[in-house]
Amino acid sequence: MNVEIAPVVERRLGALPASAEFLRRLDVAGIIDGLCPVGEVAHLTHGQVIEVLVANRLSAPAPLVRVGDWAREWAVEDVFGITPDLLNDDRIARALDSIAPELEGIVGSVGASAITEFGIDVSRLHWDMTSMSLHGAYEHQEEAFPQVKYGHPKDRRADLKQIQAGIAISGDGGIPVFHRAYDGGAGEVSQVVGAMTALRKLASPRDFLMIGDSKLVSYSNLLALKEAGVRFIAPAPAAKVPDGLYAALDLGKARLVDYTAARDAGRPPGQRGRYRVLEDTQTLAGPRKRDPHVTVRRILVHSSANALPSRPPAPGVWSGPGRNWTNSSTSVAAGTTPLPRRSPPGSE
Repeated sequence: MNVEIAPVVERRLGALPASAEFLRRLDVAGIIDGLCPVGEVAHLTHGQVIEVLVANRLSAPAPLVRVGDWAREWAVEDVFGITPDLLNDDRIARALDSIAPELEGIVGSVGASAITEFGIDVSRLHWDMTSMSLHGAYEHQEEAFPQVKYGHPKDRRADLKQIQAGIAISGDGGIPVFHRAYDGGAGEVSQVVGAMTALRKLASPRDFLMIGDSKLVSYSNLLALKEAGVRFIAPAPAAKVPDGLYAALDLGKARLVDYTAARDAGRPPGQRGRYRVLEDTQTLAGPRKRDPHVTVRRILVHSSANALPSRPPAPGVWSGPGRNWTNSSTSVAAGTTPLPRRSPPGSE
C-alpha cells in the first residue's frame, strides 16, 4: 500500500479573522483607497497594506520592520489574501507615506463609519490629551507634521522631547472614535476648539455633550462652545474659583444627591459617603472690554467622605475654610444638563 504524505503547514490564526471582519465592516481599505489611490499596475492598494498593518498591531505589535516575516508565521495570506512577499519594508513605507497627509480625513471617515455600522451612541463624547516622551535628537523633521519638542510631559520627564495625542471616546462603551497628534510643545487649552469642531462634524447631525478636563475651561474655549451650540461638562480650574467662595457656602441649602460611590457600594448605608450639590452661575470676561461675557452653570459638590479621618482629602479638594467642597466644580453650558435627582424622603 502506497501512502502519500502531504506537507503540513502550520500558521498562527489568532484574532486575524475577527480583525479582518471588523476592518471589512468599517471599510478601512475602501476609505483609504478613495483618498490615496495607487496606479493600476500595483500589486496591492494602500488600503490593503494598512489593513494588514492594523491586524499586525492588534495581533503581534512589534517594530514595523520585517512585516513579511510576521505574515509568513501568521495566516495573513489565508485571511487577507495577500502574499507575504509583497509586504516588504519598502511597500510598507510607501503606504505610510501615502496616508500621512490624509490622516485627518481617514480618521474622520473611519470614525463616522464605525458610528453608522455599529450604531454607536455619540451623544456623549469624552476628550483628553496625553504626552509620550521620546529619546533622540529629532533634528530633521518634516514641518507639515506634528513636531517632536520639549513641553509639559505627563510622566514628568522634562529632560526628554515629546509628542502629544488627543483622543475622543464615546460614552457608549468607551469606544475611540477620533484621535489627533499634536506638537510636543502645543498647549492643551488651545487644542479644545479644533477638537470640538472635528467632533461636531463627526457627530453631525446629532447634538453631543463634550466632556473634558479643566483645560477645556478658558474664555476662548467657552465662547467657541457656546457659539457652536455644543454642550459641555468640565471641572473648573482652581485658578478660576474666586477666593472665599467655599467658605461662604451654606451646606444647609445644598441638595442631597442619590448617588453611591463605587468604593462605598459594599458599606452599610451609614458608612457611605454622601454628596450634596449647589448650583449657581459663573461669568467669564474676555481679554478686551468689547468681548462678550460668557455665563455658564456651575455645580459645586460637597463630599462627606472627605471629612472622615481615615480618608484624607483627595487632590483637588478644598481643605481650608469651607472644607470638603471640591474645587472641581462642574461647569455646564447654560440650561442644558439637569442636576441629579433628589434623594427619596427619609433617606438622609
